[in-house]
Order: sequence, then structure tokens, then C-alpha cells
Amino acid sequence: MSNIIAVGFNAASADGEFASLDADLERLASIGVDTVELALTSLDLLAGGRIIEERAARLLEMTSRYPFRYTVHGLVSSNFMDPTTLPYQLTAAKSLVEINARIGAKILVQHGGELSANQIQDRAGADTRQQDALAELAEFAAPHDVRIALENIFTTEPGQYRQTPAEIAATVKAVNHPNLVALIDFSHAYIECTYRGLDFMEQLRAMASVAGHLHVHDSFGRPIGDYKSYFPQEETALGLGDLHMPLGWGDIAWEAIFAELEFLPGTVLMMEINQRYAAEQPACLIRAKQLAQL
Repeated sequence: MSNIIAVGFNAASADGEFASLDADLERLASIGVDTVELALTSLDLLAGGRIIEERAARLLEMTSRYPFRYTVHGLVSSNFMDPTTLPYQLTAAKSLVEINARIGAKILVQHGGELSANQIQDRAGADTRQQDALAELAEFAAPHDVRIALENIFTTEPGQYRQTPAEIAATVKAVNHPNLVALIDFSHAYIECTYRGLDFMEQLRAMASVAGHLHVHDSFGRPIGDYKSYFPQEETALGLGDLHMPLGWGDIAWEAIFAELEFLPGTVLMMEINQRYAAEQPACLIRAKQLAQL
């Protein structure tokens, strides 16, 4: 068994206001979704790392109106490798853990860190910085009953330092805390494996044993490179980049992957397929539930 307990979609504010997020939640409820990952940093909930209490209260009121199981995506710009912003990153992440607890969300997504090519002097300690910060955050999250999910990301610029999916798994194992799990983003792994010439399935296997959260969306695993599109649909037309397409639009072998891999107990399968593909979401929900049963 894959140990997947829930399947759902992500949701975000389209304009920084609660109303657009609320409308998306209402739409997801109408198609039978019962689990939602909230991109909370699409709202102004924190300032200087502190919770804006009036807005946090509005969030709680809104989320309480729906019967969803919630998970939370933290800062998309999260980066525990960068020594300059690390103190601010950690403070913000701890505040997000507190918000998680208030709305009953058990997972907080944290992106794997990175260094740009010109941060040569910071490279030697990057992995240790990230591990230490993750250990501190996981310990903080424990009494709140929140698990930190460390997500594999792909290289986005020349000379950038990022960990491979297998290295993300090794980081989770090194921290060795029950409130830290790996998050497999399959498309991210596919793109990074293409870029580095790695075996896609071997990298997924390395992550699976410590993975407690999944991001699912389709692509062709092709790095976007220097290509610049006019409309985002042109990237889809060429199959370039991290496309977040409906299941079946790309060429990821979902059935083969889910038939083989086993994840940690309590894993949530979260589809990062947003309302651009509202017409395709119901079919994706059916297929994802089937994958969870493989």
C-alpha cells in the first residue's frame, strides 16, 4: 500500500485578498474536493516574521467554513541555505507553523535551499545550515503537531547549487526528526534528472522511504533554459519547464510510479494543478484517487 490518506488540490489568492482565495475554496468544494493545500504567503499574514493577528483571525474564519483537510505551502522563496536571510526565513517559518496549528493543518511545505553562482563563499556550509535550521524548525513544530515537508526543487539558473532529490532525502535522514519528512515533487525531480543526467526512478526511490507529502502535476521533464514565452500556454505547447499540467498531458508514468513506490504513513497526495485547469480538475481528482489505491 502507498499509505496515502488524502488527495486534493492547492489553492492561492489571485490578488493578495481573501475573497479570491475564498472563491477558489468554494469552487473546489463544489467538485467534491476534501483536501486543500493553502498557499498562505499569497496573503499578507506575516510582517517581519510576526503574525498579523487581525488577518490570521480572518483566515481562521474563512477556513472554518469548509470541511477541508488542510495542508499549507510555506514561503515559495523559502531558503535555509542563504546565510543572509536565514534568520528571517526561520522566524517566518515558525510563525507559519503557529498558523498551521490554528487552522488544523498538519503539513507545512518548505522548499529545499539554493545558492546562486556568485555565493561561492557560502557554499561550504550550505548543507549544514539547512540541516540545522530544519532541525530547529521541526523541534518547534512538534508540540504544534505539524510536520515540515522538505520539497525537492530543480535548478533554475546557471551555476546554482541545489540538492538532488536523493540529497534532499539524505538531508531528511540526517536531521532524523519525526516532524520532518521529504516532499516528492515528481515534475521537479523529472526536470532535475533531465538536467543532470540522473535516473528518474532511482531518485524517486531514494526519496520514497522518507516522503510524507507529494506534489503531483504533469510535465515532460524538459528544462526551460533561456526560452521566454509570450503566453504561458506557449510553454505548454513546447513542453518546456515546470508546467503544472493536468495528469495525462505530460509523459510521467504515474501508474508505474505509484504501483512501485511506498511512502510514509499519513501521506497526502496534493495536485498543484490550479484553476487555469478548472475544467480538467474533476478528471484529475478521479485519476489521483485511483493512483492512491495502487
